Amino acid sequence: MIPEIADRLSNLNIQVVVEGAAHYVFSRDMCIALVGRTEAGFGSIGSTGLMTESGLAYLVWREGAPRLSGKGGEAAAAPEQVEAVQRFSADLQAALGL
Repeated sequence: MIPEIADRLSNLNIQVVVEGAAHYVFSRDMCIALVGRTEAGFGSIGSTGLMTESGLAYLVWREGAPRLSGKGGEAAAAPEQVEAVQRFSADLQAALGL
């Protein structure tokens, strides 16, 4: 990872949790995102989710309502959870230059 991107991530309090051969995993607070790794650097950002008591839950929309869905089941997403996931996704996209 080039220093400029590392600095932008650090300034946004986003950490690299895993730097694998095919993917990166980034986190901030309780938010998690999987990002593809390419020869040029980064691919697209995959689904972004939150760590919950039941494990990782992804933000999905069902009948126009935000939900957190994961192995532990599905529950309504609170407005602050939706905001946190959306803000994290936007910040990560900007930091990675996507």
